[in-house]
Amino acid sequence: MNLNRRAMLTGTGAALAVLAARPLWATSEVMLGNTRILSLSDGHLTLPRDFIFAPMPQEELAPILTQYGLGDGPLTPPCNITLMQSEDRVVLFDAGSGLSFQDTAGKLPDALDSVGLSPEDVTHVVFTHGHPDHLWGVLDDFDEPLFANAEHMMGKAEWEYWLNPNTVNEIESARTTMAVGAKRRLEVLEDAITLFEDGQEILPGVAAHATFGHTPGHMSFELRSGSEAVFVTGDAIGNHHVAFARPDWHSGSDQDKPTAAATRVRLMDKLASEQIPIIGFHLPSGGLGHVERKDDAYRFVPRDS
Repeated sequence: MNLNRRAMLTGTGAALAVLAARPLWATSEVMLGNTRILSLSDGHLTLPRDFIFAPMPQEELAPILTQYGLGDGPLTPPCNITLMQSEDRVVLFDAGSGLSFQDTAGKLPDALDSVGLSPEDVTHVVFTHGHPDHLWGVLDDFDEPLFANAEHMMGKAEWEYWLNPNTVNEIESARTTMAVGAKRRLEVLEDAITLFEDGQEILPGVAAHATFGHTPGHMSFELRSGSEAVFVTGDAIGNHHVAFARPDWHSGSDQDKPTAAATRVRLMDKLASEQIPIIGFHLPSGGLGHVERKDDAYRFVPRDS
């Protein structure tokens, strides 16, 4: 497997005054046989600390936050979207935030442009789950599918959860907007959606893995060519610090906290034991790296470290 890292600048020189707000797109590239895999930035989120840390034992949490240099301010996790190019397929894993969620995110169209692609070139959009930073970028400014030529794919359990009219009333109140937004967008996609189940090969070399808990039907994906693979984790592993140090702890970001913690422990063990490279949606360095066991805990080792 050939890996390299490169940075792409969207504006320099005389154009700097016009493009000052546009970031440096960090693109991590992996080759699996003839399949090219890129990690593209959709920007980053700004989250209150309690969104993740509230359910955790605060005294035990404190030294972990110190170890990882996390101060008292908000969390600013990156958003890494995986792009797979193989033969005539251009596959996105998740669609990013779009422009309706947070100002610091929704940059995927610029990232695609930086690698010579447009939304019209995308043939498949595969969703890990229906949260805003993964789904809301699927529509354009006119509420039409942004990836107009693409087949859209989602796990059956996840699809049914967000389309269920009871979800908006049963979900915790802080997530009501998420439920309303997901349902509206998925209804637009209804005629272009393909549903799949756990363990199914949804595209050549792409297998779906149920990683339920963060949402009821969250899916991760194993991209494989022969003996080589990359695992797209979505939000099954939500950060590079406490999720690795204490995967068994409940995280405030997860909808079904006990199930998500059990999933995280199982997934960490698999990834560390099998040394499968990963691309994590909210992990640093483009999300590309591997899981390393450290005593009774784990740590994320970025590809460029």
